[in-house]
Amino acid sequence: MAGDSGMVGKWGRWILGLIVVVSVGGAISSITKLIHDQNRTYTVRLATGSPTGEYYAFGQAIAQVTQTNEPKIRVEVVESPGSTKNMEDVHAHAVDLALVQNDTPVQPNVRAVAQLYPEMFHLIANKDANITTLSDLKGKRIALMPKGSGSYNLFWPLSQHYGLTQTDFQARPMDVDEAHIALKNSNVDALFRIIGLGNNSVAELLANEQFQLVPIDQIGALQLTQPYLAPTIIPKGSYDGGSPIPPEDLPVVSVSALLIANTDVHPDVVKAITRILYERRSELIRLNPRTANIPSPDISQNLGFPLHEGARAYYTQDNPGFLVTYAESIGLLLSISILLCSSLWQGRQWLISNQKDRADRYNLEILNLIEKIEQAKDFEELQNLRQQLLEILRKVVVDLDIDRISPESFQSFTFPWEVANTAIRHQEIILRSRTIPTPKG
Repeated sequence: MAGDSGMVGKWGRWILGLIVVVSVGGAISSITKLIHDQNRTYTVRLATGSPTGEYYAFGQAIAQVTQTNEPKIRVEVVESPGSTKNMEDVHAHAVDLALVQNDTPVQPNVRAVAQLYPEMFHLIANKDANITTLSDLKGKRIALMPKGSGSYNLFWPLSQHYGLTQTDFQARPMDVDEAHIALKNSNVDALFRIIGLGNNSVAELLANEQFQLVPIDQIGALQLTQPYLAPTIIPKGSYDGGSPIPPEDLPVVSVSALLIANTDVHPDVVKAITRILYERRSELIRLNPRTANIPSPDISQNLGFPLHEGARAYYTQDNPGFLVTYAESIGLLLSISILLCSSLWQGRQWLISNQKDRADRYNLEILNLIEKIEQAKDFEELQNLRQQLLEILRKVVVDLDIDRISPESFQSFTFPWEVANTAIRHQEIILRSRTIPTPKG
């Protein structure tokens, strides 16, 4: 019996030792993993568009602000032919994230991150071609964006709605620069492109009085087969306030740009980038004013396909369990808050009024600058006006960041600001032409 007791004690000590070793090993493994995760850096590839397009510029802004605020995440911006290829590459995990139009068919391994900004249909035609509606494209030569791009894919259902077939016109897919050159050289009669409002290359094209924007209406009927389309307008003077271009508010159609990610991208990375979009807005705006149009997180949670785990973690970071735990206290606070509603409402109305007044003052400054720009006599004066214009933008961005003006007011401010910027370039061209000596003889 004594021998049996010794044997049991020996085995007991051996098992206890094994448990200790396994426990210590597990603890060391957990600590090692924690240290590894804390020191790990991530490189993610973001597919955008052509180097001269809005997607590429938007991606560069995201990459730069992410690098500043999340140094362990490096965003590599990748050129791409367009939305269809971007969706396919995210699905195959050839890239980690991408920008696409919201009409692009969703692939199984793709998840939504955020809705970004509206992209507007631009049909630009040579005035000599007598194109005033899409129906007038019959028998014409049309420059389209490359195959696989969102612009290329959406042109076909749009043209079919207006009763056109592929044999009714000559469709010529080409890259952006080639398309613009082809229209300038009269090698095509019109150009179709979907892009954010105020694009510089479009503005330069429309500065030539030979070209005009063509309205695109019938949005109600279009939505019956293309529900992701939305009605919008290109405001009068968006591309030139002096002429103005367009001469009147122009009805067009828009889609939304989305940020998507592969399902296997680390949730912490996606959550960090989602946080950048909403919490580092002022930094993004300084690099790309288009980022001011990013809508509220509520809209991004209802995009029609599943959210990425990391994006969902950001959108739902306020744990609903808190409400259950402190229901009685919250109820008391709500009761007290009801008594203050009237005064708070008045305060809110006062704040909105102040925000609008401040935005209106900035818009008046821009309008005054535009008049001075058109009267500028030399480059030095024009450069001074440019500095004033940039200073106004800096003040507006600061006011936006501290809620002195609202996002809606900022969005309306961007139109006259871009018009003023275009007016400066136009005046530079005029002054430069005056300084070129006339050939003798």
